[in-house]
Formats: sequence, structure tokens, C-alpha cells
Amino acid sequence: MIDSSAHVDQLLSKYPALSKIFIEFGLPCLVCGEPFWGTIAELAKRHQVSIDELVKRLNEVRAEIDEKA
Repeated sequence: MIDSSAHVDQLLSKYPALSKIFIEFGLPCLVCGEPFWGTIAELAKRHQVSIDELVKRLNEVRAEIDEKA
């Protein structure tokens, strides 16, 4: 389960496909050309994005990825 304290770089190392979620929310991430070294919460706050909505969406896609594995 992903929570807001997860580090963006570690999350994307394990689940590179989640980069599309950060892009959907208009957020920079490691593979999007603007690396961010911090937590999901820090990134969301910096860009005024709902932490809860972002984490919810990340977990939805993570679950889909895990089901296919």
C-alpha cells in the first residue's frame, strides 16, 4: 500500500508505470524530466495537489500492476 510518506524516487524505481499518474496530476517526477527527491506529500503540497486523491490514484494503478504480475 502506498502512502503519502513514500519517496517518489523509490516508488518509481519499483513501479515506473506510475509516472503517468504524476503526469496526470501535473507533477514533475524522476522520469518526467524534472527529478523530485522527496515524499509524495511534499511534492503534492509544493504543487497544491490533493494528497489524498493522488495517493488514492497511485494505489489504484499499483493494484492493477500487481494483479498483472
